Amino acid sequence: MRVISGAAKGKKLKAPPGYDTRPITDRIKEALFNVIGPDIRNAKFLDLFAGSGSVGIEALSRGADLVILVDSGREAVQTIHHNLKACGFELGYEVYRQDVFVAIAVLLKREIKFDLIYIDPPFTNEKLFDQVLTALDKQIILNSDGSIIIRAPRRKTLPLVFDNLQCYRVNDYGESTLYYYHLIKEEAAGDGNI
Repeated sequence: MRVISGAAKGKKLKAPPGYDTRPITDRIKEALFNVIGPDIRNAKFLDLFAGSGSVGIEALSRGADLVILVDSGREAVQTIHHNLKACGFELGYEVYRQDVFVAIAVLLKREIKFDLIYIDPPFTNEKLFDQVLTALDKQIILNSDGSIIIRAPRRKTLPLVFDNLQCYRVNDYGESTLYYYHLIKEEAAGDGNI
């Protein structure tokens, strides 16, 4: 596992010891950043279920203004701090050791809106996928032109439409699938259509 591009290109990242993570492969991470890459510079980026912090660190390396990494595991948070230090990052990030749903509520209260939100729940708890998307659908912390990307097991089919979110892209990579969501844009009022 390594940083693919940007200021920390080539830096090796470690995974949390004894932690039940399935780190994102470099292949999937590279494909993800090929899609969202143009939107990274100066972005606010949220990494939920951050694990090693690999995706959030990649965003920071590529020029994101602010990266917030959230994981509830002690080992994961220690590893995230280690990886950030190993990459030489001192500014531009916050790390929360917190339940993802609590973190979403805290970020809503702080009135932070994100350009990109990456979600990588444990594949062993399939209920979390729908639950976290529903939470983000109800508690809007995404900018109006932002994207939410969730990595799911290929066997899991996620809803394509919520009250406020709609899937606009799906890509399969081996046993993983990346779903891309954005906010549903309301029709312009008074457009002359009946």
